[in-house]
Amino acid sequence: MAASLSLFVVNKSGGLIFQRDFGPNCAKLDTNDALRLASIWHSLHAISAQLAPRAGCGGMEHLEADTFELHCFQAPTGTKFFVVGPLRTPGLPPLLRAVYELYTDYVLKNPFYETEMPIRCVWCAGLCSPLSRSQV
Repeated sequence: MAASLSLFVVNKSGGLIFQRDFGPNCAKLDTNDALRLASIWHSLHAISAQLAPRAGCGGMEHLEADTFELHCFQAPTGTKFFVVGPLRTPGLPPLLRAVYELYTDYVLKNPFYETEMPIRCVWCAGLCSPLSRSQV
């Protein structure tokens, strides 16, 4: 059974630049809810980095609730990639690193893409294959 995942990409200022749902049973968020979720996660990530007991902590990377879990990967540029999936879904951190590699290959190397702007390029085609191949 394939896991239902939602992938979000948030720029360094907290704006949602990409969101896609994968899987047959994925709950569809409307645009405002997706923007709200991305903004809240960006804020929680920033606050947790400031409240960390150790200096140099990058912020919260994993959130586990009763029915779902959220994994986050922050790129050196400050762009955050996070995925929301069912509880105890295996392989989410490596999946986020693979998504980041695709992002650097397809999006950042695109001469027409402006950093921090919404992603509207062929990256989606390259992204769908690892997520739908049940890499998780």
